[in-house]
This record gives sequence, C-alpha cells and structure tokens, in this order.
Amino acid sequence: MIWVTWRQHRAQILVTAGFLVLLGALLLASAVEAGLYVAEHAPPGCPGPAVACGELDVALGQRYDAVYSVFGWMPLVLPALIGAFWGAPLLGREYERGTHRLAWTQAVPVWRWLAVKLSVLGGAVVAGGLLLSLMVSLWRPVFRAGIDSSFGNIGVFNMVGVAPAAWWLYAFALGTLAGTLFRRTLPAMALVVAGVAATTFVLFAISDGYAEPARTELTGTVVIDDPDIRLVSAAWVEPSGREVADPTGSGCPRRVDQGQSSRNTEAWQTCLFGKGYRYAIYYHPPTLFWRFQWTEAGILGLASAVFGGLAVRRTLRRAG
Repeated sequence: MIWVTWRQHRAQILVTAGFLVLLGALLLASAVEAGLYVAEHAPPGCPGPAVACGELDVALGQRYDAVYSVFGWMPLVLPALIGAFWGAPLLGREYERGTHRLAWTQAVPVWRWLAVKLSVLGGAVVAGGLLLSLMVSLWRPVFRAGIDSSFGNIGVFNMVGVAPAAWWLYAFALGTLAGTLFRRTLPAMALVVAGVAATTFVLFAISDGYAEPARTELTGTVVIDDPDIRLVSAAWVEPSGREVADPTGSGCPRRVDQGQSSRNTEAWQTCLFGKGYRYAIYYHPPTLFWRFQWTEAGILGLASAVFGGLAVRRTLRRAG
C-alpha cells in the first residue's frame, strides 16, 4: 500500500518538494545577499536605536520588497494549496472517476487503504510544514525590521514554530472530508480554499483569548518600545483612575487638519499627559510565543482529527 500511495500521489509529493527546494533557494540567496549588504552598509553600532540603523532597515525592506510580498501571501496560500491538491483529490477523485469500486474490492480492506494513505500523506504534509518552518526561521533574523517580529506579526507567526505543520495538516484533513462530501474534486477544492480563509480569520479573532493579557500604563507616549508584542486593546486613564476610550471632557482640544493630523494628535496627547492622564495598554508579550503556538496547533490538530474521523466514517459506510 505504501508503494501504491507513492505511485498514485507522487505528482503532489514531487511538486511540493520542488516548491520547497525553490523556496529554500530563494530564501538562502536573499539572506546571503542581504547579509553582505548589511555588512557593507551598516553604520557602527547597528543594530540599535540610532537613526542610521532605522534608515538601513528601511533600505533593506525596499531592496527585498518582492521577497516580502511572496512571504506575506504564504501563510494563507500554502495551506489552501495543500488542502486543494493533496486532500481534496484523495477521495474526491476516487469517487469522481469511479475507481473506488475497484480499489476497495481488492485484497486490501477499505480501512487499511484509508489508514495507510491518511498516515503516509498526513505525515508527509506535517514534515513539509516543519521543513518550511525551519527554512523561514533560519532566513528571518537577517531582516530585522518588521519581518523579525515573530509574535506580533501574525503572518510571520503562522510561518514559524509548529504552526505551518498544524495548518497544513488541517487543510489536508479538510480537503479529505470535502472530497467525501461532494464526491468531486473541484467543489472540494473550492470548499478547502474558503474553509482555510475563514479559519484564518476566526483564529485571528479569538487568539487574544489564548492568555490573559498583560497591562501597563504609559506616560508621555502611547507606544510600547517592543515591536514584537501583540496588542489587545488600549484606553486612556483619567487622573481619578477610571479608564475611558475617549477623554472628551479633558479640556484638551483635538483638531484634525488635513496634512497636519499627526502633529495635532501629538499635541493633543501631550496636553492629556500634562493634565495627569495616562495611557493603558493591554497586550500579550513575546514570552507567550510557544503558548500561542501550541494552543493554535492544538485547535487545528483537534479539528484535523475530527475532519479525518468524519471522512473515514463516511467512506467506510459507503464502502459497506
């Protein structure tokens, strides 16, 4: 059965392996070239808070804007492709072509056919996701500005740690279930793409609840000096200690003039701080990275098990 699985699904395996090789070559080439660029253009004391260091980061971002664009789409596109081209055809194509009547009447029982295919292909999917995570983790530190935010940046967060493996397995299981529901490949593919997109937004919406947010009060600024935090909410704190979303009765005029909105906002904030107001920020610190990783992986893993179980149940009932 392992040999049969390889023969039937070698196209998906080879194409995915080839993609990972090309992606690895792209990341490696860009990281090496970026490292040489930083070594040649970095002023003394960088990386650091100096203005020149920020200018170097901006120049590096502009230089590799195309790579950033490719990277930005991967957290959504890659799981959708895995579900569409690995999961959806697994059973959908068998039903669509009618080959299940032959495959499931041979010496190999249906349950064994399912067990081998799901375990082999599922294991390959998890391995591919972990390999992707390793490549991104090795590539990412070269780009210190923005892309180095592995916790606060949701896109980066879904490309490192165990998240890629969990997302790929989830999409594969969803595609397999979709194939048993529609018994056709194209509708199953469409369901996978929509399902992965919807799940991405749902998990993003509920991720703030993975842990109790920390709270800090700022004076003189409204920005925490840590680009890797995950902001939950913020509010102004009156001198009495009461939190308000908008301090309308503060006596500080808030003007919004076209072309000067940033300067006017800063003046308004300075006035508030001068009257004793403080700025409270609720956030998740980067130290929660692995807690969030395993929580999200657990949710996706549980959903994968449910989808896989439903697919197996429907298949065995039809075969019976």
